[in-house]
Amino acid sequence: MNAVIAEESVLRGWTAGAKAGLGAGLADFVFFLLALGGVVGAVQQYPTAQGALFGVGGLLMCYFAYGAATGVRESFAPSSTDAVDGGTDAASRDRGESTGFRRAFVLALTNPYQILFWLTAGVGLLDPGRLDVLAVLPYVGDALAGLFVVETGSPALIVGLFGGVTLWLVSFPAALVQAGRRVDSFAPAVAAVSALVLGGFGVSFLFEAWRTLG
Repeated sequence: MNAVIAEESVLRGWTAGAKAGLGAGLADFVFFLLALGGVVGAVQQYPTAQGALFGVGGLLMCYFAYGAATGVRESFAPSSTDAVDGGTDAASRDRGESTGFRRAFVLALTNPYQILFWLTAGVGLLDPGRLDVLAVLPYVGDALAGLFVVETGSPALIVGLFGGVTLWLVSFPAALVQAGRRVDSFAPAVAAVSALVLGGFGVSFLFEAWRTLG
């Protein structure tokens, strides 16, 4: 999600980056509602559904990685003339219609790890008790067990969770835009890194899909 937000922010400005973040945040809210209704738990019962989600998510990530890679050469900072006026000229900043909201939303909805988070930690946030947040992370959960344990079941905890997400979705694009104005090569570098991150996770998800369905 952060790779999509970063790409949108440095190529099209803070508004596009925030919209991409809104797409990811909206998907989390959808999962939150599904967790309340017990629907998310159905995914855990069907390995084939998990494998299909890994496959779809992996293909989407590879496709978006290709799009980010092809846009690297077009992502260089505006000329000095554009920089003087703050880079607000739509022709110099917008490189096609922003699709960050849709991309982040679809990627989040097809991310099995995000579903499993709401199935485990997410559901745990709703029930009174104690929750070991980091213990549910894939691959590294066992090593991080016990490092971050919270009291659950409080509405304030849910408000704080989504409040923290909102703060990140607002501040992260703003920091990237400010950095891009100071470093001419920042935009193409972020676009390249975004392509690598998306591509890497895409290949990883496709491998996981092959392993699950195989």
